[in-house]
Formats: sequence, structure tokens, C-alpha cells
Amino acid sequence: MRNNVLKTTSAQAKRIHRLVRKTCCNCYHGDCLLLDDGESHQCVQLISIHGIACTYFLNVVLPAEKNCIAKSVIAKIQPLPCSRKEPNMKNYQNTLIIGIDHGYGNIKTANCCFKTGVTAYEKEPIFKENLLIWNDKYYLIGEEHKEFSADKMLDLDYYVLTLAAIARELNISKTYSADVFIAAGLPLTWVSEQKEEFKKYLLQYETADFSFKGKEYHIRIVGADVYPQGFAAIINNLSEFGGVNMLCDIGNGTMNVMYVNDKKPDSKRCFTEKFGTNQCLLAIRENVMRIHHAAVDDSVITRILRFGTADIDESYLKTITDTAVEYVAGIFRRLREHEYDPKLMRLYIVGGGGCLIKNFGSYDESRVTINDDICATAKGYERMLEMKLIRSGGSV
Repeated sequence: MRNNVLKTTSAQAKRIHRLVRKTCCNCYHGDCLLLDDGESHQCVQLISIHGIACTYFLNVVLPAEKNCIAKSVIAKIQPLPCSRKEPNMKNYQNTLIIGIDHGYGNIKTANCCFKTGVTAYEKEPIFKENLLIWNDKYYLIGEEHKEFSADKMLDLDYYVLTLAAIARELNISKTYSADVFIAAGLPLTWVSEQKEEFKKYLLQYETADFSFKGKEYHIRIVGADVYPQGFAAIINNLSEFGGVNMLCDIGNGTMNVMYVNDKKPDSKRCFTEKFGTNQCLLAIRENVMRIHHAAVDDSVITRILRFGTADIDESYLKTITDTAVEYVAGIFRRLREHEYDPKLMRLYIVGGGGCLIKNFGSYDESRVTINDDICATAKGYERMLEMKLIRSGGSV
């Protein structure tokens, strides 16, 4: 993966995605074989919509279509080794700190992202690519999609997903036995009410012995802490938030809004709304059925929301993109209800919904910043817990 991304236009990005799928020998069902370390990792070029992120693509695949990007621009970029950078996992006194963003659409850690879905079986299932075995039960991770619930502690699903998240992080460094601190979070206005219960939920088992994707893990959960979503995503660059700023975290289930004034969060001006990207997906399904009397697969809708287009009939594409434009307009309408004024403040957007703002929104780019690092919140959780442990001498 490249450290310096060569910018591309949206039209070039579409051609690049087609070229990757058609000609790159390392692209296998959307995953990159070069990054395979026992875990599957999505092709970084296929998830990049604004530039060239892969050195292998730039140096090997791209020459097959010489006019895709101007040679003079490519020449300015020095080639980098095409290898996966070893993550720097946070560690406090030989105990790993693992941040987990328990989203309604995806589970994110500092280095991984996978679908929030889990299906339990009493007997070993036929397909077991993402199989987790714990307490004599079998769980397929990423199967189906967990329904939205304001209470994540109603069943063991999010605990099982937590084990899978820890395993994915540990596997990157080939670690299979470890003491772990869990850094997690909740929507802004839910933290005060649910924080202690969610901590108890994460700490309900001191140790866990399980297998995931054929590898055995033994972990001891030393402690856990819970932080506000959204704010965690900016903790590492809080120094940039001078003046009045509105922070908007658009997730799959909720949209969280917070004011950050002169580098300090305003706890009295925090808002949580059930207006995540799943609401956009539901509206698209309804409009496609109403107008075309047909059902479009969710994977097609997701691709359009992420990249702005897909290989489908223009009339269907127009219905989907028009609905997305309406949804984004609804986001800005809700922000204005919370006194957002682009002339008086800057807007900082985090979360998976940022790509919808980029693809379907109308805004002043000089006044709006979109952080498209989907793992930013998990990284922020780790940093916040690390600072707390240092200040407290190891007490959570």
C-alpha cells in the first residue's frame, strides 16, 4: 500500500476498478493475495475512490492501459515496496490494547474491518471460512446482518464478534495468546447510561479459549473501558480543532453530532439520531420497488453508495443515486436543525457515511473535512485508553 496517494478523478477511478478486477493477478474475489497473512484483506485499490493506493497496481498493472493516468503525473511518484506494513499495536506493561468499534454495519479495529453478522450453530456448518468455535458452539462471522438494536447487550452476538475482532488483530502479529485491554465505545448520548453495563458485558468472561479460522487463541481480558463514538476518531488530531467545529459521525445505524470548540468537546451539545446509512439503503429498496417493481441486491446498492456507480441499467442507477442525494440532503437538514452554519463553523465528518457525502453531497470543500479512514474511531479508542492507563498507573 502506498503512503502517498496519487489523486484520480471519479471517471479514472471507475476505469481503474475495472482494470484491477480484469487484469491484476493478485486480486482474488476482491481480496489481495499480496496482503494475505492467513487472513483475507480487501484490495486497497478497489476501496480507493480518489486515488492510486497500490504500488503494485501503479508499477505493474497500470502500464496495460497507458492512457488511464498521465505519464507525467505518474513519474512524479517514487515507487514503494508493495508489502503490508507491520502494525504498531499499542501495549501497556505487556498487555495489548485493542480498540473495537462495534458498529451496526461493520466491526472495526485499528487494522481490520468485517461485517457485523453472526450465525450460531450447534453442529459444525458446511461452509467455515470465518468459523469461530467457542464454548462448544459454532459461529459463522459475517453471515447475514444483525438487526439494529439500541441495546447491544441483549445476547452474546456482540461478545462473539468481539472475540473475532481480537483474533483478527492478534493474527496480524502472529500472536495467539495474550492479555488484553478492550477499548470500545457507544453513541455519544448513550455513553452515560450504558457505559457500565457495556463494560460488564465485555468483561463477563475473564478468559476465553476459542478457535477462529482454524487457529487456536487464548486470551485473558484484563480490563475494558467505553468511550464516546465520533469524538474518538479525532482524538489524535484534536489540535486542529481551533474555533467552532461540528463533528458528525455517520455510521450504519446512527448519526452522532457533537460540537468541538477550541479543541474541547461540548458535552451539552451532543446529539444522536437514528439516521445512519442503513436508512438510506432502506429508502433505496423502497423506491426501486415502487418505481421499477424489482429488488436490487444489497451488494449492488452498497457499491453505488461507496463508489457512486455500478454496472446496472441507467434508469435503476438514477433511482438509486437520486435517493442517495435525498438522504444526504436529509443529513445536512438535520445538521442545520442543530444550528450548523458553514459560514460560522467547520464541519468534520467521520464514519462510513462519509463516502455518501463525497459522492452525493453539495458542500463547500474548503469548509468540510471528510475522514475516510473507517478504522479511525477504533484507533481513537486505543489512544484514549492508553492515555488513561498512563495517567492512572494501569487502572481502568
